[in-house]
Amino acid sequence: MNSLPIQSLKAHISLNVSNVKDSIEFYKKLFGIEPSKVRTGYAKFDVANPPLNLALNQIAVKERGVLSHLGIQVASTEDVIAVREEWLKSGLTPRDEMQTNCCYAIQDKTWAQDPDGNEWEVFVVLQDNLAETAMCSATAMCGETENSQETELTSNQATASETSKATISCCGTSEIAANLVGLSKKS
Repeated sequence: MNSLPIQSLKAHISLNVSNVKDSIEFYKKLFGIEPSKVRTGYAKFDVANPPLNLALNQIAVKERGVLSHLGIQVASTEDVIAVREEWLKSGLTPRDEMQTNCCYAIQDKTWAQDPDGNEWEVFVVLQDNLAETAMCSATAMCGETENSQETELTSNQATASETSKATISCCGTSEIAANLVGLSKKS
């Protein structure tokens, strides 16, 4: 878009949701703001940081479709932790992946899942453009690893029940499917 003679204001995402009221409650917690518009079966969040126009449209959702996940890239691990802490305070149950090999990069990230299963990550790229490996290749299933390592991340404010497990994997999508926020088994 840099070559087009336009000024972009913000990205727009429109999500189909099964229950707009439940989704409003989730996205209020995710972004820490109230919706800018609510109508029957519809809500809009006008997010300043990151610049985002998010629309929620209530329809009969039968399955998630082809969307993998949504994310917000931040500048530092401290930013990832700060977002995680805000999500915890608001009642969300984030799942962390620290020092994970994802999309050919080492990243620190935290995840939350909306009521329809759409996964959101906040992440920082620590090292980019890694070589292709068996764990992270075009033919390997994302998240499939033989020797995945588990790490625990606890914050100063998190209780033991809020401690999230992270698995080092590629992109995490199949791992996330196995450990969906709110559905993961606590050990």
